[in-house]
Amino acid sequence: MTGYPPPEPRPTVTYADCTVAVVPGYRPLHLDLHLPPGDGPFPVLLWVHGGGWLEGSRVGLPAPVAPHRFHQRFLDRGWAVADVDYRLALEAPYPAQLLDVQSAVRWLRLYADQLKLDPARFAALGESAGGHLAAMAGLTGTGENAVQAVVNWYGAVDFFAFDDLDDPASPPALLFGGPVSGRREFVAFGNALDRVHAGAPPFLTVHGTADRIVPPGQGQALTEALRAVGVRADLVLVPGADHCFAGYDDIGGLIEQGIDFLDEVLPGK
Repeated sequence: MTGYPPPEPRPTVTYADCTVAVVPGYRPLHLDLHLPPGDGPFPVLLWVHGGGWLEGSRVGLPAPVAPHRFHQRFLDRGWAVADVDYRLALEAPYPAQLLDVQSAVRWLRLYADQLKLDPARFAALGESAGGHLAAMAGLTGTGENAVQAVVNWYGAVDFFAFDDLDDPASPPALLFGGPVSGRREFVAFGNALDRVHAGAPPFLTVHGTADRIVPPGQGQALTEALRAVGVRADLVLVPGADHCFAGYDDIGGLIEQGIDFLDEVLPGK
């Protein structure tokens, strides 16, 4: 969950440093919005960065993903991309991070007409810690906070499946304010696997089979739980890929699979 490079070259940001929330006592929360050419309204993807809830920012991509034109691939296929901020775990404990992602969803929907966005086609894509937050946004959002589809890249979706439940210094312990073993009820409140329900939006989970940080069984378990309640849940297991898809050559193809999925479940008029 570490090793983020300097910000990668990105397409022109149409709206930069948009303030979506001001929380007293904390830094303002921003997003950058990239728009494709045309009049819209465009579907929008919210990019939710990873970093173990302890690092990373909206302007960075994981090192293995950064060279693969993440933003441009979405723009080329008619999707807007919003890179969103959230407070890190040592700034504020959970659920601050989810509330911040929801603030971005709400802000984009509020100004959808001015920004040329389609409020009925909001999707979230997160990686690792961001995958957890994207999944939670999909599972808990309603009304103006709702997203209509989720792409989960190797997200931590079951905190009880890790082997460091008693460690007070683990990233989940820092996120939830103490070891997972000592606050199971509260952790379950923020545990995607425990929040699955029949009204959830479609999910695509993409997970490396050799992931040593978040085991692929987590992605499989979430997919099975969603399918069990009748929600469309697609799963792509990436052979030989470690966390952040390290060791896999065709990351561009994985990005395109995500866009294919979103185009299918959120078709335009």
